[in-house]
Amino acid sequence: MELGRLEYLQALVTEFQVTDSPEAKEQVLANLANFAYNPQNYEYLRQLQVLDLFLDTLTEDNETLVEFAIGGLCNLCLDKTNKDYILEANGIEPIINCLSSSNEETVMSAVTTLMYLTTTQSRQQTTAPPVVECMLRFSLSASRRLSNLATVFLEDYCTPLQVEEARNLSKHTAVGIPLPKD
Repeated sequence: MELGRLEYLQALVTEFQVTDSPEAKEQVLANLANFAYNPQNYEYLRQLQVLDLFLDTLTEDNETLVEFAIGGLCNLCLDKTNKDYILEANGIEPIINCLSSSNEETVMSAVTTLMYLTTTQSRQQTTAPPVVECMLRFSLSASRRLSNLATVFLEDYCTPLQVEEARNLSKHTAVGIPLPKD
């Protein structure tokens, strides 16, 4: 059975890489994200470089592919080896970029993934001022799921000083706009 699992996952990865059909790609990525939920599959998924496939897919224009890719990463990053791999592969930035998605599932998975990826070493990145400011906005969302998750992020992953600085940042209108160079 174990050999069959690896072969099946390999067939999914191959199908994702060779198909031109957006619908087929979405279906395959949804399947891979579901398999990423099971710790028994972690080793196989690493072997097949599915973490890279998910990370690469975060920059796609297809919102559905991005949703499944961030969902897969969210499932995989509970494992320490996978978490370390994502951090070393500079995965935090593309995950942060998912916070601006119009798809609520993508945003929810991105917030959760950032929580799972927060370590002593990565905290500076996962709780950078723009992220904290974004969580403040999400905490005011009409979506209870999103506002609750953002509130947990702010309370459990950020310092009161970080939250206060982000509140002050958001009072200014030029947030995120770099100052002109001399």
